[in-house]
Amino acid sequence: MTDNRAAALHRSALVADAHNDLLCAVATRPSDEWASFFRRQWLPQLQAGGVDLQILPVFIDEFYRPEGALRRTLRMIEAAHRLAEGNADAVALCLTGADIDRAVAEGRIALVLALEGMPGIAEDVELLETVHRLGVRMGSVAHFGRSAFADGSGEDAAGSRLTRPGIRAFAEMERIGMIFDVSHLGAAGVDHVLELATRPVIASHSSARALFDHHRNLTDAQIAAIAAGGGLVCVNFFASYLHADTHTLDTVVDHLEHVVSIAGIDHVGMGPDFVREVLEDTTAPCCVEELVEGVPVDCYIPGLEGPTGLPLVTEALLRRGWGEEEIFSVLGANLHRLLRAELGRTTRS
Repeated sequence: MTDNRAAALHRSALVADAHNDLLCAVATRPSDEWASFFRRQWLPQLQAGGVDLQILPVFIDEFYRPEGALRRTLRMIEAAHRLAEGNADAVALCLTGADIDRAVAEGRIALVLALEGMPGIAEDVELLETVHRLGVRMGSVAHFGRSAFADGSGEDAAGSRLTRPGIRAFAEMERIGMIFDVSHLGAAGVDHVLELATRPVIASHSSARALFDHHRNLTDAQIAAIAAGGGLVCVNFFASYLHADTHTLDTVVDHLEHVVSIAGIDHVGMGPDFVREVLEDTTAPCCVEELVEGVPVDCYIPGLEGPTGLPLVTEALLRRGWGEEEIFSVLGANLHRLLRAELGRTTRS
């Protein structure tokens, strides 16, 4: 239970979540249930957590790859549009910074679409503009394994940078105004992106490798370089990427404080990656995995299994002595600022 000061502070903050895979759960339902399922199952959680701005990644499960990846991508994009249209009193799918500002001012949750890993795009770089037309405003180019564009972090031993199509994809994303997400990208790929970048990039759900040495986390040098380019590191709350065996709110704050110490307070946000309910909702009992990339899957910070627990983060930061403006920055002001500056910015000829 949050104390009164923390609860009031959380209510007054703009709260932004850079990564929630809820679309995976929505899209498994029949299309005529997309809006109602979101309203019944996810909207109350987002509202209870005080979420004002939510990035919605389109993640394609292995089952659909490669042949069904594009179809599944389009289905999930359509699900996002329909859940927004069917809940227009409470949410808005946003394409620009002005759209986000309008939604927040009206008391609605601003939703922004992202692609995670892009298996539906493969080497067809021109389709990036297609999905941009459909509302996608952020994207990563790999997951744990190898894609047409790059290697994911699980392939770090290969030491691979972006492929030729990956370099083209990166340039195209900068051209059309799609924010590049380095989360899940292999270490050499992250370094390559930071060499190429002329615009800010984001790590939507990555924590500090200095505190827990797992390939899904970022090194201090990478964190510093993302910040130096005006970008943002949004800390992942998934317990198995934070510590080998200590999984508490303090573990989350440890990572937040470390990233702030490297990047500065203006370049840190939250990318909780609330997957417990999504995994339970989309994985058949026969196919549940205990370990993924060497860490336990069914392992969560108590109270932070879903968005309802986000006020606990505010309480934990207050206990650590954070000031109100610092808390506002990390809870959402930084991500809001980045999206306002970058969405709709284009170099189209």
